Amino acid sequence: MAYFVYILASRMNGTLYVGVTNDLARRVEEHRQGIGSGFTRKNAVHRLVHAEGFDQIEDAIGMEKRLKKWRRAWKIQLIEIQSGLARPAYPLNAEGAKHSMSPGPAQRRAGPTCRSAW
Repeated sequence: MAYFVYILASRMNGTLYVGVTNDLARRVEEHRQGIGSGFTRKNAVHRLVHAEGFDQIEDAIGMEKRLKKWRRAWKIQLIEIQSGLARPAYPLNAEGAKHSMSPGPAQRRAGPTCRSAW
């Protein structure tokens, strides 16, 4: 079974939402219909801008928790790099730090990455 960590945005440089699911298409559609998350309904956060697949739910939840602790600028850089809108000015490790070249969970993940320009 595949699990996904995803980031939704209201618009470019708008409100961001980080979540985890086992059915990405269903969950994004639920957000669009205003089902399940009052935050995304209230802030019109419906645009899928990033997704990472994992084999284990524990890995997906761990990455979701780390992403929620990241600074906004780090999340935006991740979205822009994954969508091909920008090249990294410096490598980011799994904690968003600038200095590590070691692969973090994002680099070790299993499954597809959804790359969507915002």
